[in-house]
Amino acid sequence: MTTATTPITNPNVTRSRLVLEIASEMAGGAAADAVPDYILPKVVLQHSRGGKPARFSAVSSAEGIFAVAAREIDLAMINPATVLSVALRGQGIFKQPMPVRAIAVIPSWDQFVFAVRPETGLMRFEDIPVRKPRLRILMRATPDHSLHHMFDDVAAAAGFSRDDIARWGGEVRKSGSVPWPYTETFKALIRGDVDAIFDEAAHSWVPQVLDAGITILPLAETTVAKLEATGYRRAVLPQSVYPKLPHDVLSLDFSGWTVFVHAEADDTLVTQICAGLDARKARIPWEEPGHLPVERMAREALDTPQCVPLHPAAERFWRSRGYF
Repeated sequence: MTTATTPITNPNVTRSRLVLEIASEMAGGAAADAVPDYILPKVVLQHSRGGKPARFSAVSSAEGIFAVAAREIDLAMINPATVLSVALRGQGIFKQPMPVRAIAVIPSWDQFVFAVRPETGLMRFEDIPVRKPRLRILMRATPDHSLHHMFDDVAAAAGFSRDDIARWGGEVRKSGSVPWPYTETFKALIRGDVDAIFDEAAHSWVPQVLDAGITILPLAETTVAKLEATGYRRAVLPQSVYPKLPHDVLSLDFSGWTVFVHAEADDTLVTQICAGLDARKARIPWEEPGHLPVERMAREALDTPQCVPLHPAAERFWRSRGYF
């Protein structure tokens, strides 16, 4: 489980390394070279599966879900894991059920955080449509980040939209990356240049905004219940981890990076993917010390939420390894 410390490695490196190492193992090649600190969009591996190439993507966005469903990509990843559950149900931005199955979930414990300056007077997320404040909100610059369509779903469940925010004189500004305390994004909130940051990676910045007197808005039970009906999972920012919270804060889960394939993916290919991941786990860095803990990545835990069924070939492989 992640603590309120700096991660061991960048998630981009983890994802890029994972697809390169699996592809290298499947091809019978040598160890993959060092992966730079950027997202590797796609690895194409030529192998004997009916003469067709296998395409692995390290991009983590809904684009990968649509691409896997369309059989344009054989393997992709998504964070948070719960987005795949929404996709499986055909909810939110997914207008029809997406035929997806899991391989494993890269561990990461996280929550969606709604941080606002105390001057807003907001005490819970649902106060926004009631008070109609002129909120200046900062969110991630990456346009296809899961944060954006998740925020739209949360707002809809609470009774408002981005258009409403604009009509009330506010804005949702896409700027910056994770609001680490050294970033301009974080500093803008502390200075009062903006009124709110809605983001994830809670351990990276929540302790520091609480030190600065910023308010973390909880979601109401009724809002969370609506979101759970579409496939999302509830989560709590616990006071035991963040002592300056006045109480546990109800929110949405942002945990786990699910590695997934099409529901009808070839069993042989899925078995090769699992075997490659297991064989190369010591070479894949993640956010804690040691090798990637593949042995627990198909089991339900706070940091490895199993939000969609495993592909049958993946379940058979992990069971044969004694990982269940």
